[in-house]
Formats: sequence, structure tokens, C-alpha cells
Amino acid sequence: MDTNAISNGDAGKKASKSKSEPSIQSINRAIQILRCFSDNARLTLTEICQEVGLHKSTVYGIVTTLKNNDFLEKDEETGVYRLGVGLYKLASHVNIDLRTISIPLVHELCAETGETVNLVVPDENYIIYIEKCESRHSMRISTSIGTRLPMYCTAVGKAIMAFLRDPDAVSHILDQTRLSAVTRNTLTSKDAILKELEETRRRGYAIDREELEYGLVCIAAPIMNDIGEPIAAISCSGPLQRMTEENINHISEEVTRCALKISSKIPY
Repeated sequence: MDTNAISNGDAGKKASKSKSEPSIQSINRAIQILRCFSDNARLTLTEICQEVGLHKSTVYGIVTTLKNNDFLEKDEETGVYRLGVGLYKLASHVNIDLRTISIPLVHELCAETGETVNLVVPDENYIIYIEKCESRHSMRISTSIGTRLPMYCTAVGKAIMAFLRDPDAVSHILDQTRLSAVTRNTLTSKDAILKELEETRRRGYAIDREELEYGLVCIAAPIMNDIGEPIAAISCSGPLQRMTEENINHISEEVTRCALKISSKIPY
């Protein structure tokens, strides 16, 4: 057997593969660095180097580039890095699969509860409505697809914030938001909102009791990706007179169940 021929053949295959599937080393390294944060909310430069097995000067250049493009953020006091808002902003545009998966379940939830159902994604310190199924009742909710609202005064926004893996990310969102009163029930104190988020985590869903709109009660649950990070939220909204405590208990179970179903189908 001609081992040289085999060797040459293998080399040809590798060359062919290399030609058809080019790989750029610096981009591969940047992806490696970003993936370090899948299991670690915050890392120092030294810890990133240990994770990826690269020299500090190489990692520093890539990390600085990622930071300059908002894919990483750095705490200048501690030197610790975390994922930046640039990634969340990009992720908010990856909605085709999410909407395709969610639409049948959005309609099921609307039929089950009889109330309006909304699907939203985060966009920095805001949420954007990307799907809606209207209640069959005459009194309806004044939101529409494409509406952009602050996180702090919406059930969907609170559901997303409450389950962010990095607690500093919540502070960042609130610090970048003007916490003004939309109604007299709106929480405008950072401490009060953080307390509400703790309660949201405890029960597994968020409630907006006339914080965004008088006469409106909304219940929301987060939709998670495969590493347990909220990438969206689903909500069920109805007028105060229909949202009795009994009805809230029933709807919260249905909303949570629906969010879990969608989460289990997300391919990323």
C-alpha cells in the first residue's frame, strides 16, 4: 500500500475542505472568548486566558475589540468583564424561529384564557412586541406589534429582568432607564423594583397591576434559551374587573406552562 498516496490524498481532502470552509483564527478566538461566559457571568482577563488557553496579549486585543463593540462590558473598578448589551441587541433580532414556534402556542393560550396574549423580546432596557393574539372580549388592550416599552413598568419586562443570570445586568438596565411614573401604581424606586423582581423569581411569573395602564392587569413568564437565559417573555393581559385573584391564579399557571413549552422548543 502506498502510504505516501494516502497521505497525499488526505492532504488533498484537507486542502479541499479548507478551501470550501475557510476559518478565520481571530474570529474563532473571539467566539471562544464569548462562549466562556456561558457558564460564568463575570470573568477577569486572567480567567478568560485560562479558559481559552491563550496568551494574555492575544486575549487582551480581542477582548478590547469586543468591548469597543459592546459585546463585552468592563467594570473599570474591578477589571471584571461580562457580556454586553450589543449581544442582547443582536439576539433581539433573531425572532423568526421564535415567532414560528410561538404563534400556535400564543393562540392556544389566548383561547384557553380568553384574554389578550403578547410575545415580546428584549431590546436593551426596553421590550418590543413581536406577536399578539387579541381577546375575543370587547374590551381590548392598546398594544400592537412593534410597540417598544420600558422593562420596569411591564410584566414582560419584569419577567425578563427577574431571571437574568447576571444580577449586575438588572442594575445596568435600571440605571440606564428613567424610572418615571406612568400611573400612580408604577414602581419608580430602584429598591422597590428589585424587591418586586425577587418576588417574581420566587413565584415564577411577573404581575403588572395597573403599572402601565389604568384598569389593566398583566401576567408574564420568561422564555429561556438552552443555558437558562431569558430571551423573550409571554404575557396575558385583561381588564381589572375580569382579573380576579382566582382568574390570576389560573392564568399564571397557563402562562407559565406556555412559556415552558416555547422554551423547550427553542433551537438555540
